[in-house]
Amino acid sequence: MGPALLFAPADRPERFAKAAERSDAVIIDLEDAVAPEAKAAARANMAACTLDPATTMVRINALDTADAALDLAALARSPFRTIMVAKAFDLGAIVRLSEYAVVVLCETAAGIIAAEELAKLPNVVGLMWGAEDLVASLGGTSSRFTTGARAGQYRAVALQARSQLLLAAGAAGKVAIDSIYADFADLDGLAEESEDAVASGFGAKACIHPSQVAVVRDAYRPSEASVAAAQELLAAADAAGTGVFAFKGQMVDGPILLHARQTLRRATP
Repeated sequence: MGPALLFAPADRPERFAKAAERSDAVIIDLEDAVAPEAKAAARANMAACTLDPATTMVRINALDTADAALDLAALARSPFRTIMVAKAFDLGAIVRLSEYAVVVLCETAAGIIAAEELAKLPNVVGLMWGAEDLVASLGGTSSRFTTGARAGQYRAVALQARSQLLLAAGAAGKVAIDSIYADFADLDGLAEESEDAVASGFGAKACIHPSQVAVVRDAYRPSEASVAAAQELLAAADAAGTGVFAFKGQMVDGPILLHARQTLRRATP
């Protein structure tokens, strides 16, 4: 799946095809985006959806809720076999979903603490974190500063959780998905956060509005100058034929070359 993942509420089936056209992958949402009284219809919409299963996943409710059992029953009637599990933390419950490729959404204190072990499970293909549910699970009120010079920036606990999940995913060789940027009108803030996600190693970022997709894609797409610089560096490495060499006044070794290869990988459609 590409870098821009777009949530689509399952109670709004008219949005499914548009979401698929505008994003790299769609997350059909049976959880927070759907009111309790609309969940039954949302499940029916999901089961009848004809989007490509290769670029579609379904977010189900937390596995310790009654809604999750109903979600899974509806999924069994659908073509979709990649799911995102909300508020994941229970290893045994995730293991039992062996017929699915699972993205664990670690958005509680228990989920972040369990991320390292969740990432090791064979049916887990990715990990995502969620800021607001995490802070709520701690009894807090906001994941970001709301006033002053740091307004809009994550608080320390959210940054730690974000880093902890990224490290857990990386250590297990699984993709890490960065959390949503809730202020969908603030595209500049989204661009800054997306650029940090790319530089830090997140493989994708979730979006809640179609206008965010282009911003995320731009962040993940290297500039022509970056691609040219990476190609020049790798050519110089081939010519040097040594493990460490000097290039334009700097010493270059394995990690620097890996960064260059990753730049070229992101430049390939």
